Amino acid sequence: MSTATASGTTTGKDRKDSGFGNRKPRGPQKAQPGTTKRIFGYIFAYRWRVAVILLCIVVSAAAQAGSALFLQTLIDTYILPLVGASNADWMPLVEALTLMGCLYAVGTLCTWLYNWLLVGIEQGTLKQIRDQMFAHQQELPIRYFDTHEHGDVMSRYTNDTDTLRQAISQSFPQMFSSAVSALAALIAMLWLSIPFTAFTLLFTAVLIVVVRVLVTRSGMFFVRQQQSLGDVNGFVEEAVNGQKVIKIFNHEAATADTFAEKNEKLFDASTQANIYGNVTMPVVGNMGYLLYVLLAILGGIAGIAGWGNVGLSGAGTLTLGTIVSLLTLSRAFINPIGQVSMQFNMVMMALAGASRIFSLMDEPVEQDNGTVVLVNASIDADGTVRESAEATQHWAWKREAGDDGSRSLQAAGNLSGQAAEVALKAKQSAVTSADGRLTLLRGDVRFTDVTFGYDPDKPVLHDITWFAKPGQKIALVGATGAGKTTVTNLINRFYDIQQGQILYDGIDVSHIRKPDLRHSLGIVLQDVNLFTGTVMDNIRYGRLNASDEECIDAARLTNADSFIRMLPDGYQTVLEGDGSGLSQGQRQLISIARAAVADPPAMILDEATSSIDTRTESVVQAGMDALMKNRTVFVIAHRLSTVRNADVIMVLDHGRIIERGTHNELIAQHGQYYQLYTGAVELE
Repeated sequence: MSTATASGTTTGKDRKDSGFGNRKPRGPQKAQPGTTKRIFGYIFAYRWRVAVILLCIVVSAAAQAGSALFLQTLIDTYILPLVGASNADWMPLVEALTLMGCLYAVGTLCTWLYNWLLVGIEQGTLKQIRDQMFAHQQELPIRYFDTHEHGDVMSRYTNDTDTLRQAISQSFPQMFSSAVSALAALIAMLWLSIPFTAFTLLFTAVLIVVVRVLVTRSGMFFVRQQQSLGDVNGFVEEAVNGQKVIKIFNHEAATADTFAEKNEKLFDASTQANIYGNVTMPVVGNMGYLLYVLLAILGGIAGIAGWGNVGLSGAGTLTLGTIVSLLTLSRAFINPIGQVSMQFNMVMMALAGASRIFSLMDEPVEQDNGTVVLVNASIDADGTVRESAEATQHWAWKREAGDDGSRSLQAAGNLSGQAAEVALKAKQSAVTSADGRLTLLRGDVRFTDVTFGYDPDKPVLHDITWFAKPGQKIALVGATGAGKTTVTNLINRFYDIQQGQILYDGIDVSHIRKPDLRHSLGIVLQDVNLFTGTVMDNIRYGRLNASDEECIDAARLTNADSFIRMLPDGYQTVLEGDGSGLSQGQRQLISIARAAVADPPAMILDEATSSIDTRTESVVQAGMDALMKNRTVFVIAHRLSTVRNADVIMVLDHGRIIERGTHNELIAQHGQYYQLYTGAVELE
């Protein structure tokens, strides 16, 4: 038997030791520059609705200021002349009150209209953001999910989007409305009295200094609160998923203590944020009442003393109607400042949440520069490979126009002697078309001088060279952290290597489009993921256009059919909570059936039978053997009894291949495999 061994040594460690399991920061610690602009970019997609809303807010604010300004005329022109009159004419007063009522009605109608329109903008914006966030998430590399807490990612869809919803529906329009209302009240006050307006502005300047201090402090804690909330959610999600492990090791108290610590941070941040946030409005309100009292005193003194008054409307004496209007307008001017300060806290929190959302959306997507695609193919009697427009039993790799396959050969020239020889043999054994654009998919996989580390400074594999011939069953064995799963992660390009080449039918996998590459590989993982839906839906997940009969055939092939038919509704039994109602072995059988219905040319079985008991294993193994027939199969197994019939067994140790051969050959060598195997027998 031909063999290939490692051409160097390795110092790599497993993923955890290499920093693979380290978690990155949970997103921005504060609102990032440009966040507000991006939010309004989504909002202004509804530009006509926004224009109507802004117009309604202006009209509503003008109606409010106009009604306060109208009090002067109402009192001085219509009410005071009627005081003590013997033959009073009430019609002018009634007409004035009717006009005032119409003014209020217009303001109320505009307020209702812009709030109604806001609902559509708010929900439409959030839907678009969630759609884009989820679509972008599907394009992120596996590395992102390996290095970020899943609960924290979920928090961006829930808590962060909810704070953004509140900002869009309440804070942003309320702040604009308050600003317009304050401006309208200011203009109305200037119209009535410039001296009193100047006094009000001086008082407001003091108020703004106080509010700024409060808002700055509360905003900082609101941002910290949002970060702590994501941390708590991430921990709770991990605790729920690992509840059995927590109970097995009696870790309930320690887990509760850790949660209490994280929850304490959330409590502190929320308490401080709300203390400053909740005190802002009372401070503004009470200072507004103080201004009201001061204006009333000054106005009373000026009115009694007969002081003159100057406004944009002209000069004259200070009348009772003017004083009443100024008092009303002072409240209309101060209250919006308090409302803005309250909403500013919510805006800060929303911007922090939006920054976390946009940080996910800005994560670099999985790069794919491959140009080689997978197509249906036929083989003529003389062995010529041709592309087929219809589905056939053969597949072929199709290169782009002008690519005859020489790129992989040129790259092989940079490899070491043994690795270059392995690469050239891959090219020689490939079945190609006359123009070199089509290569028959046979499952020939070769690693040549491959060096890789999840952290580039800490390699897991170092200068690995080996090959798998088409149709061979290759078993990867070794201690935990030896690099077995890493090898399979590299074949399907979940991660890209730092050095060397991985050849698939003589083609560098970096030249193959990732969807086509993964379509050619079926994978059964040790950790099974089942989705909410029927058993049939979960099997069909392997190939969405598979018929019910094909799914049932796949279940029969893997010996899952018998237990599925014993479920309450058979294949239509609805699974929830990742199939929590099934045993681990049953969940794994469904996963294997899912791979079987995909009918891939090559397969990766990562501890596929590790969760199945010994009796069930013998039943499953027969189905697995049928599934693996005429396919190149990579098997990762700790239970060495499952790999005895492998064509080639490779023993990995710290990222290098130390032994390679059949079961009998390796047993005869009395090396590492012999020790592992005999140890497994003793343990069993």
